[in-house]
Amino acid sequence: MTHPFLDLPPLTAAHFAAIERRVAGLLATEQDVVITQGEALLPLEGCVRGGARPGSTALNVVTGPYGQTFGDWLRDCGAEVVDLVVPFHAAVTAEQVEQALAAHPEIDFVSLVHAEAATGNTNPVAEIGEAVRAHGALFMLDAVASVGAEPLLPDAWGVDLCVIGAQKAMGGPAGVSAVSVSERAWERLADNPRAPRRSYLSLLDWKSRWIDAGRTALPHAPAQLEMLALEACLERIEAEGLTTVTARHAAAAAATRAGAVALGGGLEPYVHEARDAAPVATTLRVPAGTDATALVRGALAVDPSLPLVAGGGALAAEMIRVNHYGADATRDAVLSSLAALGSALTDAGRATDLDAARDAVAEAWPND
Repeated sequence: MTHPFLDLPPLTAAHFAAIERRVAGLLATEQDVVITQGEALLPLEGCVRGGARPGSTALNVVTGPYGQTFGDWLRDCGAEVVDLVVPFHAAVTAEQVEQALAAHPEIDFVSLVHAEAATGNTNPVAEIGEAVRAHGALFMLDAVASVGAEPLLPDAWGVDLCVIGAQKAMGGPAGVSAVSVSERAWERLADNPRAPRRSYLSLLDWKSRWIDAGRTALPHAPAQLEMLALEACLERIEAEGLTTVTARHAAAAAATRAGAVALGGGLEPYVHEARDAAPVATTLRVPAGTDATALVRGALAVDPSLPLVAGGGALAAEMIRVNHYGADATRDAVLSSLAALGSALTDAGRATDLDAARDAVAEAWPND
């Protein structure tokens, strides 16, 4: 018996290359794009291990848990690491980056997360990229959560290594990712004797065996279902229009923030300033004496399909995250999430005003 998901013809090199070109179009980049066959941590680690080595100094901007992970990888590579740690309720500023670069002129690598879905903040990459470019360091950006949710222009912003994943705002699969690589980045990787080679982490293998070879023969069998799913979500974004997709995410974020404040019950935006809040997810601080994990459990009892999670690790007791990305970047998802949170807060003895929350959502997101 045939099955549409199992009995598929092999993905050709030409088809793979065509999907690469669509990813490049999404990023408005002229740089080489490598589609990696795994979740985005694969190319992120490959970028760090290719760009850092003993004798190099890295500025690692930490605005959430992924920045902490990058610092661990950088140290493991033997690099000296300058951590620029910013409170998770805020974004880093270009001025802070400039000051760190001026204090450490030896910095030759900068790592930054664009939008931290885990903490709900987003960083001003364009301004930071200008500072990094003036300093001359290589710039790596984790744009997994931001791609499709807000503007992302690696070429214009001077990003040398821009990693994306499809599983959030793009509304695609988690098992495939991509990275755009500048000529400067290729040179840095090639000059690093410790850069991964003959390894699943190796971007250089893709360059020599795929890009430089004319993209005529794939280095290995691709993750076919994930590649087809990636192509499908790219087609969907192209059909809706990237500007429309990003506007929908921005509206979802504004509506969730306004609705949560109006709902009351002691909920407060975790990210203090709206300008620093990521359009991919809204994080909320629960009132003192209330457990965020228990509130989320109560809200999901109303509707288990809602995009609600408690914060990770130490934030599990105090933070709720509303993940309004991809298919959940809709007004219905926002309203349903707020209603469920209101029900859970009421059960916890907190007074809420769902009508006020609905009005605030309607004002922040008048059209859907």
